[in-house]
Amino acid sequence: MPYLTDGQRLRLERIAAEVRILLIEMLVAAGSGHTAGPLGMADIFTAFYFHILRHNPKDPLWEDRDRLILSNGHIVPVRYAAMALAGYFSREEALTLRQFGSRMQGHPERTVLPAVETTSGPLGEGLSQAAGMALAARIQGKRHRIYCITSDGEHDAGNTWEAVMFAGKYRLSNLTAIMDRNNIQINGMTEDVMPLEPLREKYEAFNWHVLEIDGHNMEEIVAAVEHAKAIYEKPTMIIAHTIPGRGVPEIEFDYRWHGKPPSREEAERFLRQLRTLADVVEAPQHE
Repeated sequence: MPYLTDGQRLRLERIAAEVRILLIEMLVAAGSGHTAGPLGMADIFTAFYFHILRHNPKDPLWEDRDRLILSNGHIVPVRYAAMALAGYFSREEALTLRQFGSRMQGHPERTVLPAVETTSGPLGEGLSQAAGMALAARIQGKRHRIYCITSDGEHDAGNTWEAVMFAGKYRLSNLTAIMDRNNIQINGMTEDVMPLEPLREKYEAFNWHVLEIDGHNMEEIVAAVEHAKAIYEKPTMIIAHTIPGRGVPEIEFDYRWHGKPPSREEAERFLRQLRTLADVVEAPQHE
């Protein structure tokens, strides 16, 4: 039995299309920021904020909320876009990305926007933070779950693997990590810069349960998270295979868009492509 009805899936796909549109509007308004990774993660952040997480936008520090940790903080514009559409703050505030004094910093800052859970920038720290939160929740007898978004490229950082060992040792079954396996980093393809494979086998060797999914398939995203909840003796890593730049064909798979924002002319073209995609999602489904 699927975890999503057709109506729920279509709703999530529509929202993800809106997230991508708002994301490009934010980047062009800022004149700086990352494009490829955030576009590639729009489906996953939509699934979390509009279906998976136990959270309350009107009470962002609700004690029993699930925690969503973003380790690779440079993709935070996609998180801001999803949060704006979910009601944490206005679309207008989202458009202040990277402006002086804005809460929409280029990397998330917990002290000015508590709902982002952690301040992140240096890569490789998020999984350690998430593992600590998961162990603390267990000690305190809390039932909320800890989720951590991490990138493939930051697995070059040694402290990521310290966290992997720690979580495996303590069998942190309340921890689910989602890896954005888009195969790019700032200066090339991951397997050229520093080969990461075999990722599944590495995590399994450290006592993690591992799932691999299409990171753009809403049913697979939701099903994998539900599957993780049924694993009681180890943490779960969901390797989400994504397309960097998803939704804008001319920049898909191009690592040069990792840390590059669109110009106004490019943004107009990208937005036309994304609105066409959104129209396809909105169209009635025919047999």
